Amino acid sequence: MTRYLDYAGRGANAWWRYLAAIGLALVLVIVLTAAIVIPLQLAGLWPSDFAQRLQDMSRPLSFYLVNGVIFLLVVVAFALAIRIVHRKRFADIIGAWSWRTFGAGAAIWTGALIVTVAVDVVAAPSGFRYSATSQTPLLVVAALAGLAIQTFAEEFVFRGYLTQGLLLATRRPFPAAIISGLLFGALHIPNGAPQAANAALFGVVLALIAIRLGGLAFTFGLHLANNLFGAVVVVSSGDAFRGSPGLFTQTTPHLMWWDAATGSLALVALAVVVLRRPAQADALSALE
Repeated sequence: MTRYLDYAGRGANAWWRYLAAIGLALVLVIVLTAAIVIPLQLAGLWPSDFAQRLQDMSRPLSFYLVNGVIFLLVVVAFALAIRIVHRKRFADIIGAWSWRTFGAGAAIWTGALIVTVAVDVVAAPSGFRYSATSQTPLLVVAALAGLAIQTFAEEFVFRGYLTQGLLLATRRPFPAAIISGLLFGALHIPNGAPQAANAALFGVVLALIAIRLGGLAFTFGLHLANNLFGAVVVVSSGDAFRGSPGLFTQTTPHLMWWDAATGSLALVALAVVVLRRPAQADALSALE
């Protein structure tokens, strides 16, 4: 916790600054969005069916790139607000960074996802079908670009800024991680109760990992692998990526809570491994 607490303590951190920074960030998101949308509307380049395109997973280029732009504005807005209100640098929120650690997070969680999907295939083989189309190669490129920005934005705000603030307030990792995870889960309530519950646990575990490792590299890699797998490799007909022309489609509504349970078990196992990571490893990772 010491390394992450050091990053969290940089800059000015009075409680009211967090309220001010969040408010300013939301205003900046609106202003930056308007700066893009209004000129396009005046030039007649803004599509009349924009809202429909934003929800149409069968058109991966427009869906993922538009979402990528939206989340990029969120990152820029929060980074500016944090710099103005807290006098913190972008790197202060990211914490200790290593591409090797990023890759480890992506690889480990991809392996876990393959195992959980294999269990589902054994339990309900008829619930899976090959669904790749001519749009799939475009999906891979668009999803990688858009989801990289989206997942980084969520890590930056939730496991970075909010978790740091909560850690400063509580001085204890578990309460900070639990509150951060519940806020993250609340964001996923529109996706249904099982996914919201899983997202809350996902948020708690990733917050604990970020605190333990002193930065967002591992959690960003894990989060990106998680979303890419669900958008490109095995697309569930019951989640936010449904309709995406991924390699395989899973239609197993009767396994919804089972999937949430197995995903939660994998997360808990990962948390135990990382939290018991030897202190010597932290010292080595700091030198990477």
